[in-house]
Amino acid sequence: MIKRLVCLAALIAACGAAHAAEPLVPAPQGAPLLLEVMADGVQVYSCAPKGQGFEWTFKAPEANLFDKQGLQIGAHFAGPTWKFGDATIVGEVMSRADAPASGAIPWLLLKTKSRDGAGPLAATAFIRRAETTGGIAPTAGCDAAQRDAQVRMRYSALYQFFGAVR
Repeated sequence: MIKRLVCLAALIAACGAAHAAEPLVPAPQGAPLLLEVMADGVQVYSCAPKGQGFEWTFKAPEANLFDKQGLQIGAHFAGPTWKFGDATIVGEVMSRADAPASGAIPWLLLKTKSRDGAGPLAATAFIRRAETTGGIAPTAGCDAAQRDAQVRMRYSALYQFFGAVR
């Protein structure tokens, strides 16, 4: 557990340094930052038929969300959904960009599709996923013999929650 917290702290520090550069998927200008969290989890893929063959198809994320002190404060799962205490936010993708890191899932900007609950994140209008590592679908191993099989690919990302444009 201590090793995981040290890794998360190092990743958070690296992400802080990366904020100085222009993000690949910028938040809308004038949208205030409400919260930043680090996600540590998996991207789940299922082997499904496509055309004349089969391919790994994205099913859902499953990740724990950590604050800057390394404390778990939420979860991320299908929808895409983020849950913090009694607040739940569901987003939909507005834009995406290929991640600069090889083997990393794309960076995303999402808008809030629905929300439930109260608290500081009830005002979330946009969610950005950046600083991704890992998580892409396997390139092999999906065929008729593996139909409906699932794989869980480790990933991490920075999620930023923004309020409405002022």
